[in-house]
Amino acid sequence: MSGHSKWSNIKRKKEKTDGARAKIFTKIGRELAVAVKDGGGPDPSVNSKLKDCIAKAKANNVPNDNIERIIKKAAGANDTEKYEGITYEGYGPNGVAVIVETLTDNRNRTAGDLRHYFDKFGGNLGTPGCVSFMFSKKGVIVTEKENLNEDKVMEDALEAGASDFLSDDDVFEIYTEPEDFSGVRENLENKGYTFLSAEVEMVPSTYSSIDDEENIIKMQKLLDILDDNDDVQNVWHNWEMPQ
Repeated sequence: MSGHSKWSNIKRKKEKTDGARAKIFTKIGRELAVAVKDGGGPDPSVNSKLKDCIAKAKANNVPNDNIERIIKKAAGANDTEKYEGITYEGYGPNGVAVIVETLTDNRNRTAGDLRHYFDKFGGNLGTPGCVSFMFSKKGVIVTEKENLNEDKVMEDALEAGASDFLSDDDVFEIYTEPEDFSGVRENLENKGYTFLSAEVEMVPSTYSSIDDEENIIKMQKLLDILDDNDDVQNVWHNWEMPQ
């Protein structure tokens, strides 16, 4: 596993969450609804995709009432909202690799928006596969170090089936193979662990740096405008962000 931590990205997202909770709730709500419709119904005990989405929602402090209401609505016969999952790939300033995962009810609108954002901030939208080979799909579970013993957490994580464990700043990062993620997360939950973040992510194998101040600002603005778009669910990139 690379020595570079993605914690700076999570911290950045967490800070955004604190200031824009409603938008985060909306995005996760859309994921929950899609998980109900496409993943096998409203019962998380038989719908593992929904179970993972619920865990992600709880890690982002979405209230249980909201989660239950979204699931109930999505399972109802009158809910006609239909979202399509589309993944876009492209390059930011300085050739930074960017993957954008979307859930949209209008693919033309979403593609147009994304192409405009990349062009505006010194990048370009590419073809499918142009950057994804630089990433690996991994389960990533992040928990705060506070009051936890590193050896104990590592032992519990590896025993649960984790593939790697990193200690970074004020957090522990636990990595799994995608197919092991649900089981590892559930095992750790049952042992009383709580998470700052828990989801399957695209983890870069190599990182790009940006030295030019103007391009740093452009890259930051590109990430911000992508995060703010309602159709965008996740943004993965290999920029080694300034601390």
